[in-house]
Amino acid sequence: MYFILFITVILTAVVLVVAAYAIAKLIGPRSYNPVKGEPFECGIPTRGSSWLPTHIGYYLFAILFLMFDVETMFLYPWAVVVKQFGTMAIFSIGFFMLVLVFGLAYAWRKGALEWK
Repeated sequence: MYFILFITVILTAVVLVVAAYAIAKLIGPRSYNPVKGEPFECGIPTRGSSWLPTHIGYYLFAILFLMFDVETMFLYPWAVVVKQFGTMAIFSIGFFMLVLVFGLAYAWRKGALEWK
């Protein structure tokens, strides 16, 4: 049952990607200019290597964003069933939020939110 569903999803994805590519090739503008194939950044030709090390602050912000994004994902199902579970649901989500607040306070105290 699930194998058939999996194959159907994969085939649908492949067909849609191929169809979108074919339609874009058929109705898209056909302006061939050698300048369009050159790499540039904001209209200015690049100098040197574009492979530069990235500041660690970007990674910290990304990890914190993912942490709170996942938190939001877990809050929605809880909000849907909170009336069914009563006070136990309130205490469990309160503990969950407390752990997240402590995580944010720890990151704040360690300076992970400061951009240097």
